Amino acid sequence: MTEILNNTKATPVVIKKYFDNTSGLSTQPTSLNELIELLYQAFATNEVNIDYISTIMNNYKPTMGEWKPYIKFQSDRYTRNLVDAGNGKFNLIILCWAESQGSSIHNHADAHCFLKCLQGTLIETKYAWPTIDEEKPMHILQRTEVHEGEVAYINDSIEKPMHILQRTEVHEGEVAYINDSIGLHRIENPSHTETAVTLHLYIPPYDHCNIFDERTSRSNEAKVTFYSIGGRLITNE
Repeated sequence: MTEILNNTKATPVVIKKYFDNTSGLSTQPTSLNELIELLYQAFATNEVNIDYISTIMNNYKPTMGEWKPYIKFQSDRYTRNLVDAGNGKFNLIILCWAESQGSSIHNHADAHCFLKCLQGTLIETKYAWPTIDEEKPMHILQRTEVHEGEVAYINDSIEKPMHILQRTEVHEGEVAYINDSIGLHRIENPSHTETAVTLHLYIPPYDHCNIFDERTSRSNEAKVTFYSIGGRLITNE
């Protein structure tokens, strides 16, 4: 399946064609460098074959020597380490999860997200988008007169817990996939003794997303940053 991407950051992937622009490319990357090269070729135009991307992410057999330069842990949070910035249509990132670390519940800003587990075991929990139950009758909480010169504050959010769709273990070598039409998700390293490492491909790249409170469904915008780029720490973070 081929999807057409725009050249803007907010990329709506809604136009679909059944056309294969990757038929001449290898589906068996033998190294990280070859995987990156195939990604550049696959994203040479705006027509992106998502099935092909899934195939090469699954077929890529990582070795520690290739991704060791990007392995950088922090004790208080997981880290995002940019491997390749791509050509504006994708980027490739290694995430490092120390013991018991996890992400917030988040969306992906209309991007595709592929996750390949390089080391350890992760838990992916998928959530439904928060919604208002329109079938239930409206409940009046309060009726107040607002007089001239007075100010009323309206809180239009309805607090209720997030609904879990699925919880899945992602083992070493396996690939998970999500986009915003599927839902939201959280990634966690459940081990108290072992670290974990994942390779993420985002199509297209994004620098902001929304994070959600599991208890209330409230959301806030969050900036997405890198701990290192090309193996070098970002000194101003």
